[in-house]
Amino acid sequence: MDPEHPFGKLPASVRAGRERGRDSLFLMAKFRRAGEKAHVAVRVRNLSEGGLMAELPEALDIDEAVEVEVRGLGWVKGRIAWHAEGRTGIAFDRLVDPQLARKPVTGGTMTPSYVKPIIIKG
Repeated sequence: MDPEHPFGKLPASVRAGRERGRDSLFLMAKFRRAGEKAHVAVRVRNLSEGGLMAELPEALDIDEAVEVEVRGLGWVKGRIAWHAEGRTGIAFDRLVDPQLARKPVTGGTMTPSYVKPIIIKG
């Protein structure tokens, strides 16, 4: 048993991801089993270069291939690393830049006229 993780021995790739800084946050993402088109919305609780922790609606098998679409990152392939109390760790197949998920989503450079305040000169 890995002393760093109470749920069992973690693969080396997962342990390496855990050693990198984790960014605590709360955002929604899309989640699906690898190769499937249908997805469900999940809450992401933390994100690092090597993976994330999310609240999944059901427990999946350890090492099952999955895909997660995170804003700013697109669809990222990974594998289920662990489960505990409704939360699941996903180890990515490649490193990502977690700061891209924090960048604000913008729609353009101008504020639409219907959002601007009405100023009446009198």
